[in-house]
Amino acid sequence: MVIRRVSSEERLTTSFVLGAYAFEASPRSLRRAEEFRRYLPYNEGNRTLIVEEDGETLAAASAIPMRQNLRGAVLPMAGVAGVATHPLARRRGHVRALIHQLLDEMRDEGHALTALYPFRPSFYERFGYVGLPKPRTATFSPADLHPLLRADLPGEVGWERIGAGYPVWRAFTERCLRERHGFAVFPDYRDVDVRDRDEHWLLTARLDGAVIGAVTYRIDNHGGELAADDLLATDPHARALLLQFFARHVDQVERVSVRIPADELPELWLTDLAVHVEARISRPDSSAPMARLLTMDALAGLPAGPGRVRVELTGDRWLAGTHLLDGTTGALELRDGTAAASTAPTATLTAAGLSALAYGVLDPVEVQLRGYGEVPADAAAELRRIFPRQLPYLFADF
Repeated sequence: MVIRRVSSEERLTTSFVLGAYAFEASPRSLRRAEEFRRYLPYNEGNRTLIVEEDGETLAAASAIPMRQNLRGAVLPMAGVAGVATHPLARRRGHVRALIHQLLDEMRDEGHALTALYPFRPSFYERFGYVGLPKPRTATFSPADLHPLLRADLPGEVGWERIGAGYPVWRAFTERCLRERHGFAVFPDYRDVDVRDRDEHWLLTARLDGAVIGAVTYRIDNHGGELAADDLLATDPHARALLLQFFARHVDQVERVSVRIPADELPELWLTDLAVHVEARISRPDSSAPMARLLTMDALAGLPAGPGRVRVELTGDRWLAGTHLLDGTTGALELRDGTAAASTAPTATLTAAGLSALAYGVLDPVEVQLRGYGEVPADAAAELRRIFPRQLPYLFADF
């Protein structure tokens, strides 16, 4: 058994084949096989590893070099995707070996974070990943947006095909990356796929010439659904401008659906808005994302509350040792917890436990309840100050 990196056209006969069997209708049609070549440019910069035996590909996994916002710091992030195994080679440890080597290599290249969409969360939990919130889908009738048609909202909206408006879209997502905790974006070579396919409308909200909101969408049919992707808005005013545009489709579509972050409350957008909000989690096709830290350096300098605690990290390939976390200056400082004579309380954490706190998805008490560590009450109080609860919004879907 050999693990090796593949690139360019090798993907057509290795990772793409396994991925198609794992994630698509099977057996694939000849036409579908021919379409694989179109995807090559959008995978060119990925790191793709395969397990090979006697010339046959037994398993594959890829990492996309992305960027993600962690509590205000934009850091290199490895987006793990395309994890698939030959049906006759499953449950033989191939994926474990691939993930270890893939993350070793991405970490060595400077990627401080990693995220993925799991086929089974408990499998990736063993690699130190912890769950992130899944975006919700809000569905409602455009008729219920009628009050917005009477509203005099400063600003204007722009409307064009995504192929033409892509530079504006990309620039606005870069702004969201800088401003939104958990937000992640693709590298340029991958992101331009949406431009090249040109299958969506782009709606933008502007105020004084500056873009303050954006969303891509499609309409499936007359009398059908206006299906919008992630509703990106800097504030409620931007959101109202986008929804006002949707209201104008009352005589064209029966319903509007839009993806929203977990902290959005569409039931409070308008009075008498009948809205169905859903986040469906199922295996293996509809999981919430997961993420983890790959290095302690990801925490250095992050905004932090005035807490001070020692953490002993155990049971992980990439995070280990004892560290003193000090947020008393407002920026998190990391020191050697064994060398520093400290009276700070101590917590013992797994990689998932520390990642849950850094991403803001679990309280220290929940960390212990989930089996991610031992967190005494005094240490929990300090960790709560250092890492206030904060819901991340991953955005990128891969």
